[in-house]
Amino acid sequence: MNTKRRKAVIIGGGVAGPVAAMALQRAGIEATIYEAYSQRTTDVGSYLTVATNGLDALCALDAHRPVQAAGFPTSHIVLLSGSGKRLGKVSTGGGLPDGSTTITIKRSHLHRALHEQALNRGIRFEFGKRLIAAETTTKVGVIARFEDGSQASGDLLIGCDGVHSVTRRLIDPTAPAGRYVGLANFGGYTRDFTLPVEPGVWQMIFGKRAFFGYVGDLNSGVVWFANVPRGEISKAERQSTTDQQWQKQLIELFAEDRGPAADLIAAGELELAAGNTYDLPSVPKWHNGSLVIIGDAAHAPSPTSGQGASLAMEDAVILAQCLRDFPDHAQAFGAYERLRRQRVERIVAEAARQSNNKIPGFLRDLMMPLIFKFFVTEKALSWVHDHHIDWNARLVPAGSAVNSRRLAAA
Repeated sequence: MNTKRRKAVIIGGGVAGPVAAMALQRAGIEATIYEAYSQRTTDVGSYLTVATNGLDALCALDAHRPVQAAGFPTSHIVLLSGSGKRLGKVSTGGGLPDGSTTITIKRSHLHRALHEQALNRGIRFEFGKRLIAAETTTKVGVIARFEDGSQASGDLLIGCDGVHSVTRRLIDPTAPAGRYVGLANFGGYTRDFTLPVEPGVWQMIFGKRAFFGYVGDLNSGVVWFANVPRGEISKAERQSTTDQQWQKQLIELFAEDRGPAADLIAAGELELAAGNTYDLPSVPKWHNGSLVIIGDAAHAPSPTSGQGASLAMEDAVILAQCLRDFPDHAQAFGAYERLRRQRVERIVAEAARQSNNKIPGFLRDLMMPLIFKFFVTEKALSWVHDHHIDWNARLVPAGSAVNSRRLAAA
């Protein structure tokens, strides 16, 4: 095991960055997080889910409780057609040994919970640092250069900079970009809205013209989102369309569907407007020299999966384990990729199929009941949600029979 004190430069302060920094700290590696945006304190943005496998990764760092406290449990999904027909009910991921289930949380609240924990553990953040270049040197390791003219150095650089990652292009200039999946994303919140459904159970409606999901929270409010099949939204269209105009369009899309979608949109506040939805199916190179990517920078599932944040958390913890247990970062990066690639690319592919199911059509409506009866079940999805990370398990350096079995089973 490498006992030399190493330093890591982490690019991106969203979800993967703080979790990676806390995991590296536990592995004995110092990390500083460099975030492109200025520090934000507002509550803008929509909601996401942290599944049980993501919570399990946080448990390995004793970092799960503040995240759970900032969200609310959502253990099941009820699936409905636009005509109101019930298609099925599925678990969002079973439960952890302590009874914890998947949570729904506002993105800004998740960021805050992770940032505050990292800061409390002595991890340093630098804001307004947009990466533009990085170079590997024999003397320093890696030097990161930022748009403002400053630079940072370390033994390795971890790109946690999302689906539009700069780090990915620095590793491989021919790397693929994010792929638009054909859905525009909208998210909102409606206060004091009475629903005849159980709080904490997502209701997902395969509408005639678009897809809608909603869930009651613990404060008598309703979190909702809409996925609209359409072409990619340009910056010009986004800037020229007001929230009121978007809401009017959404109300019209759901006017013919049964359920509360149109009423929720009309009475609610739009918190995310016209977000283009991307995925990233397969990136040939995850690392090069002293640079490596994790989370959405390496493998971005569409939001349909509910797994983007959770997979990033898994990546962060497992990469730190590899860096803890292998003698140099080249071997650690290789082990991390072997442990992760098959799992995450399978989830991205499954999410792409789920996104296609949101696009209206006669065949979709005909097949949905069969799909949810035989394929979208708790048992069928257990391989996603039951993933467990044992932080104390030691990875044996490359070449040993024990390590070969562990990596082959990943």
